[in-house]
Amino acid sequence: MVLTRETFLGPWAGLPVAWTDADEFDEDAYRAAVARCCEVGVPGVYSGGTTGEFYAMELDEFRAVARATVEECHAHATPAMVGCTATSTRGAALRAAYAAEIGADAVQVALPFWLEVQDAEVVPFFAAVSEASGGLPLSIYETLRAKKTLSLKLHRAVKEAVPNYLMVKANTGTLGITAEGCGALSEFVNVFTSETKWAELGPVGACGCCSAMVYWNPRITLALWVLLQTKQWDVLRDALEPVVALHEFLGSHFGPKGFTDTAYDHMCGVATGFLPMSARSRGPYRSATQEHVEEFRAWCCANFPEMLKL
Repeated sequence: MVLTRETFLGPWAGLPVAWTDADEFDEDAYRAAVARCCEVGVPGVYSGGTTGEFYAMELDEFRAVARATVEECHAHATPAMVGCTATSTRGAALRAAYAAEIGADAVQVALPFWLEVQDAEVVPFFAAVSEASGGLPLSIYETLRAKKTLSLKLHRAVKEAVPNYLMVKANTGTLGITAEGCGALSEFVNVFTSETKWAELGPVGACGCCSAMVYWNPRITLALWVLLQTKQWDVLRDALEPVVALHEFLGSHFGPKGFTDTAYDHMCGVATGFLPMSARSRGPYRSATQEHVEEFRAWCCANFPEMLKL
């Protein structure tokens, strides 16, 4: 599928990786999760985000996960994006070249995150990754974890140098998560935000999400997506109230336990029964346990029972 600004939309599933008890890639379980996302109508699936633990994989594992994602998506006529973030230009470019080799429909990359990238290095970095990918549609994963946020001027400079820059994943503290910034960016690139921000930022251009909730409960998330598409802002705002409450509970209850993105998302997808994998994450970061899964389920039963109904 050739992605354009008109088609690179919607809640794309940023899946966690399935790990065995021996801490190895469980390819069968992962492929089953990708296939299930495709079968329920998720607009796209991608690997190599924070939940996808790109930072915890060796290069051979990156290749295995990326290939499984692309092959399984294409078997179901669903576009696939490969996250290519690394700590150097060469590392990201090697991953982008591999994504192109296996037929990915897009690549996503954040700025290298160990040392802060300077302004003068931003455009050359994204241009090098784009060139390595053969000009695949590019998504920028903008996050404070990269130690740098991009100004509107830098976003425009990237777009000028890399016309295939089509989407930015905006996170807390970045330009696209504000109404003014989202509106300005939406003039030349698609802005993806958390579902919790759709009622606020949809009216100024937000048009999708790099989503975890879509594989916690695709029925709920895809229904929210329809409300965004049809610009039913008041209905969407009301529908998001229990979603916002759920995210607040997750942060307040599991944040102090040391949860990171992938622990939350493994736990929630397993708890609802949608993800056919264990809740295991790769160390040293904390994994969710069955006790955590039951705590999540208990809260949902009392406060948001629809989340447990697939």
